[in-house]
Amino acid sequence: MKALEPWVVQPLETFLGESAARLALLMTSSGQVVAQHGFSRSLDVMTAAALGAGIVASTEELARLMGAQRFDALVHNGQRQSCMLAAFSTPRGRWIGLVVFGPETSVGIVRLFFDQMVQQLAAAAPREQPPAPMLAENFETELNASLKALFGR
Repeated sequence: MKALEPWVVQPLETFLGESAARLALLMTSSGQVVAQHGFSRSLDVMTAAALGAGIVASTEELARLMGAQRFDALVHNGQRQSCMLAAFSTPRGRWIGLVVFGPETSVGIVRLFFDQMVQQLAAAAPREQPPAPMLAENFETELNASLKALFGR
């Protein structure tokens, strides 16, 4: 597992152990990756983050158009593996979890332990806000350092 925020590691590790999820990705609502488990290529992570953030934004807009509140989670069931996307609030803003799981577990188990992880993240999150993001002069260097931290390359 790779994480940019150290306080995310324990709740995510606990979730992975209890849910039997194969892949997990935690990101901000804009698709910025905070932590990942199971992805082997940075391109896969960035693609999944962009698609996941777009799907959640689209789904939330559909809910708004229908006069409904935000949907809790979106699940795509497959024969060999399934995917759950869920947005949630943290002291650091709105985040999205993308979880891929197989037939060795169920959406109910994944959802149960995901909700517990969200509570653990809320309790573990530092209360001070991170500095406002801005495009630094050394953006490329910082991006490469973040990718290296996530993938160890």
